[in-house]
Amino acid sequence: MSRLISSESPRIFDNALLERFSRAHPRLPIFMFMPVVVALGWFALRDMPAWRAISAALLGYFLWTLLEYFGHRQVFHWVPPGKLGARLHFLIHGVHHDYPNDPWRLVMPPLMSLPVLGIAAALIWAVCGAPYFAPVLAGFGLGYIAYDTLHYELHHREQRTRLGKWLKRRHMLHHFRDPTRGFGISCPWLDFAFGTLAREKSDAP
Repeated sequence: MSRLISSESPRIFDNALLERFSRAHPRLPIFMFMPVVVALGWFALRDMPAWRAISAALLGYFLWTLLEYFGHRQVFHWVPPGKLGARLHFLIHGVHHDYPNDPWRLVMPPLMSLPVLGIAAALIWAVCGAPYFAPVLAGFGLGYIAYDTLHYELHHREQRTRLGKWLKRRHMLHHFRDPTRGFGISCPWLDFAFGTLAREKSDAP
């Protein structure tokens, strides 16, 4: 565990327990949620034809991308008024922009990810019901895992493919040039769709 701790991993809580829960190992989403996704996929394939299960999972994945984009744009980058609002923004996302290479705060800790996925599961159950609950939630969960894993990789791994280099460049532009653009980490097509793609200076109109 100590191998990942760096000088860019600041203490943000005086309480030791809260401080510990504010951090997460970058592989935690895979180990915590992938078994759940696999189990949901198994239930889905057991209860319906494969084409229907895959279609429902793709819907769940699409729902995740909407949450990723609009959550990042409208929630993570919203600064409520006052000192309390500034503190809340810092805890939710500001700390990541102040310390973008902190390896312990590149994926959502369970204190954030579990409520998000729990609310999503309740909404999917209410809207879709059985048997579509399992494949839709599996696709949603897989989208979350892909997002958190890719986010870590873009910050801490050299990208060797053209796509990887392009994704990393756009995300670094979001961090170091214009935080009002480039909200889709794993879904840059939504930045294309909504006109918020991170741009080089030479790309600006």
